[in-house]
Amino acid sequence: MKTIALSFVALFISVLTFAQSPEFKTIPAVEQNSTPSLIEWGTIVHDFGTLEKGKPATYEFTFTNTTKETILVTNVRPSCGCTAANYTKTPIKPGEKGMVAATYNAASPGAFTKSITVTTSDTSVPKSLTIKGKVDAPAVVEDVKTISTK
Repeated sequence: MKTIALSFVALFISVLTFAQSPEFKTIPAVEQNSTPSLIEWGTIVHDFGTLEKGKPATYEFTFTNTTKETILVTNVRPSCGCTAANYTKTPIKPGEKGMVAATYNAASPGAFTKSITVTTSDTSVPKSLTIKGKVDAPAVVEDVKTISTK
């Protein structure tokens, strides 16, 4: 019985000892990972409006390198297989422009919102670009036959 009581006392003292640890200062995520990107994007969201089914649509997002270093687009990843992306693959010097082109397949009718994640050499924090719109189903044209009676 004494052993159990001493075990509880030791446990209680241990808990009190560790409960008095000093406070830790948290650092915002931006400071932990890297500085925010200095790339200026023209727009990060594009609305295609209404698209015709079966006709792919492309939008070109443009950006300007406002850093003091030459940068490179290191990775461009669409959120799904219905979106394809192309981008500037050459180094972009300070003051120069680059682009990321997003092409939506438009194979299925209905509303869509898709993202493209872009990583550059100026920061480890990726940028998310968005395309959205609606795909209309094609109108059904019925072949009308005239039946004549004699």
